[in-house]
Amino acid sequence: MKIVRPGRVIGFTLLALGGIVMIMPLLFMLVTSLKSNSEIYELHVLPREPTLGNYIEILTHSHFARWFLVSFVVAAVSTVSVLFFDSLIGYTLAKFRFRGSGVVFVAILSTLMIPTEMLVIPWYVMAKSMGWLDSIWGIMFPGMMTGFGVFLMRQFFAGVPDELLDAARIDGLGEFEIFWKVALPLVTPALSALAIFAFLGNWTAFLWPLIVTTSPNLYTVPVGLASLSGEFQTDWEMIMTGSSIATIPTLLVFILLQRNIVNGITLSGLKG
Repeated sequence: MKIVRPGRVIGFTLLALGGIVMIMPLLFMLVTSLKSNSEIYELHVLPREPTLGNYIEILTHSHFARWFLVSFVVAAVSTVSVLFFDSLIGYTLAKFRFRGSGVVFVAILSTLMIPTEMLVIPWYVMAKSMGWLDSIWGIMFPGMMTGFGVFLMRQFFAGVPDELLDAARIDGLGEFEIFWKVALPLVTPALSALAIFAFLGNWTAFLWPLIVTTSPNLYTVPVGLASLSGEFQTDWEMIMTGSSIATIPTLLVFILLQRNIVNGITLSGLKG
């Protein structure tokens, strides 16, 4: 008979309670999206007459579909850019020795200590000088490279055996081919984690898209949903409905990439 340890029971109980606490806001959001406007302010949790009318309304009689498309394009393009450039820079800093590499790395790390709010003004001046105001490119460019991504990829690339790269050079591969075909496949866990962080960060960004855009057709989902809250009336059922739809891409990205993170904690089994 297997002995049940009290510590394991307590641990699993606390994890279960924590999971319930974390999922409750999502359940409340989903339930509220199924309520009619008249039921929003009534003191009952479950809707008496669940309806999908809110979903039909927000998809057919608002700019939500356009906001969703803009957010997806911004998040997808920014994520691909982060994965490529951050991994390329991280590989260079981890595997090449050149004068000033340490200074460059410290300078990149220092950007992590600067609050986003302090960068908004330089971003705005840059976007204005380049003609990027009220454009998708203006929304995307601050998130197309990240200091955190460079740090993460550098640390992972540092664990890739140099002997493996030297063998690839002997076989006649160029430096970019070595990076693309040899080193990059060995850091799949880091790429998966970085993809989740980058996509989620760009998908949920609010402050910068709010500042750089003025046209409702270029609103991202967070900015568009915020616009549904007026001075005298707030369409809570529409906000909850839009928020429920907006969680789908982030859940799909996590589901698709979590296996690479869980199964690939170690970079590779090559040693000696």
